[in-house]
Amino acid sequence: MVTLSHLDEQGRAKMVDVSEKTVTSRIAIARGNIRMRRETLALILERKVEKGDVFSVARVAGIMAAKKTPELIPMCHPLPITSVEIDLQPNENPARVDIEAIVRVDGKTGVEMEAMTAVSVAGLTIYDMCKAVDREMSIGGIRLVKKSGGKSGTFVRKE
Repeated sequence: MVTLSHLDEQGRAKMVDVSEKTVTSRIAIARGNIRMRRETLALILERKVEKGDVFSVARVAGIMAAKKTPELIPMCHPLPITSVEIDLQPNENPARVDIEAIVRVDGKTGVEMEAMTAVSVAGLTIYDMCKAVDREMSIGGIRLVKKSGGKSGTFVRKE
């Protein structure tokens, strides 16, 4: 049976002690998407959304979210993130924006949560900026696709 490292012997929540772990270069890549009407995607691509340049704002929001993850997820360690990249790819069939976050750190613990948080908040930002014209948008498919570094090594999701 797998034991959860965020619980003590009495089953109470605790933050994992990483003080004895080795600093290694770590990377996490997460992906997700936001589906929308074709007309909404066209407005984004034509930069006609009243709130501004959707992709620029979503990219900045994703970067900020990665850096703020320990304030949102209770057991996450604050990390000295060295890089956050947010890629937004429009697709027309079905109409959607594919979101990818790549987060890097030289640290004692990984940045998987930071990458997934970045994708989530980038998607939420797109929703917020476009909700006046399309309340049926849906955010989904948020997942870790790759991580490397640390004792557990490399993980690559088969997609």
